[in-house]
Amino acid sequence: MTTIVNAQQYSEQRDISYTLSGDAYAQERCKLDVYYPTEKREGGYPVVVWFHGGGLTGGSKSIPVELKERELVVVSVNYRLLPNVTVDSCIVDAAQAVAWTFREIERYGGAVDKIYLSGHSAGGYLITMIGLDKSYLQALDIDVDRVAALVPFSAQVISHYSYRKMNGIDNLQPTIDKFAPLYHVRPDCPPLILTTGDREMELFGRYEENAYLWRMMQLVGHPCTRLYEFDGHGHGTMVQPAFHILHQWIRKIEGLSSEL
Repeated sequence: MTTIVNAQQYSEQRDISYTLSGDAYAQERCKLDVYYPTEKREGGYPVVVWFHGGGLTGGSKSIPVELKERELVVVSVNYRLLPNVTVDSCIVDAAQAVAWTFREIERYGGAVDKIYLSGHSAGGYLITMIGLDKSYLQALDIDVDRVAALVPFSAQVISHYSYRKMNGIDNLQPTIDKFAPLYHVRPDCPPLILTTGDREMELFGRYEENAYLWRMMQLVGHPCTRLYEFDGHGHGTMVQPAFHILHQWIRKIEGLSSEL
């Protein structure tokens, strides 16, 4: 599929398999779409790898309209879902999709040194997990610190509530174990740009979780962790202002803006 916007053409390739697993469910589910400008640019375009939300139990890939027609390459990822698999399978899928991006994205005009990981809710959880726990991408011979930035939207940063539910732990029983991004704070990860909705409107103390991650990253000496709270926005509507922050940070890191 090809569209033309302001003389710039964009194409989309859908349902590309990225999994390294022979599992039938992985073969069915682990597909991604790539949306990209067809005109090549010297040095390549910035790349956003986008993971959908849905509590790790639902949802499906799509190219967010806020990422279209912005001179970006966008990779939108499906991953296996609970309770068909355990949470580590979801995280492994996320890592394999990112590894695919590092291997293949130049074919679509993307730059391997300009890869940004983002996603809403469960998707934000996944990218924060693989961004802080280096072992998932190390197993695929990728150093996650090559990523330009991690930009989760309203991510669960304690152990995910769907994972806890599968293990008989209540939504309101906080848990921080190896499946919590908070467990893996470190000073040398890529820039970490945290966004949440209004603390009085968010899910299960989501703002406070992210604030604690922000504080712990300060204490371990990480040089670039930022936290944005969007007043008046709940868990669903916070995505609109969060996309603005994502675009502004891409511009800042690419040297196109001094804002932020």
